[in-house]
Amino acid sequence: MHLAEFTLKGQHLSLEPLEQQHLSGIQAAAADGELWKLFFTSVPSPENSQDWLNLALTMKEQQKALPFIVRDNRNGEIVGSTRYCNIEHSHKRLEIGYTWYASHAQRTAINTEAKLLLMTHAFEVFECNAVEFRTDWLNRRSQAAIERLGAKRDGVLRSHIILPDGRVRDTVIYSILRHEWPGVKINLQFMLNRAREVCPG
Repeated sequence: MHLAEFTLKGQHLSLEPLEQQHLSGIQAAAADGELWKLFFTSVPSPENSQDWLNLALTMKEQQKALPFIVRDNRNGEIVGSTRYCNIEHSHKRLEIGYTWYASHAQRTAINTEAKLLLMTHAFEVFECNAVEFRTDWLNRRSQAAIERLGAKRDGVLRSHIILPDGRVRDTVIYSILRHEWPGVKINLQFMLNRAREVCPG
């Protein structure tokens, strides 16, 4: 897997490499719904946005992650962030994670198209054997969203991570395998087309 920067473009959104210049856009997106108050997410608060951005860029420099901003194609607004992470080059697998969206972009075609773009690149360009998703055991909405993508639950890592607030997190792990991708892709395209019919343009 070659981790040079690239942009992925769809009808609804563009995934662009995260840069320092995106700080204000990230802050504005997170402020829509005050997402940092959801204790089971990793959304940056106004106070720690710069630290969040610095860490993401450090992970990129170390070839441990490829972070993106999510830009709404209709108005050019930054509406969230996502990234490739836990990249295992020798085993041809990675995770899609650190995903969050501004409140007004949730329950729209944004997440479906973002995942379609990211997984298409992972399986068809990086030639991954598996794409993984991880979420907090307490984040049931995230689990439901991952399952709608077609991912299968692999299991739960108990007492997996100690969070900044001291809580010990159980992590639910999902994955999609290479041989499953063609069917998952068809389903995602169907979901995206249905969303376009409901909200044309």
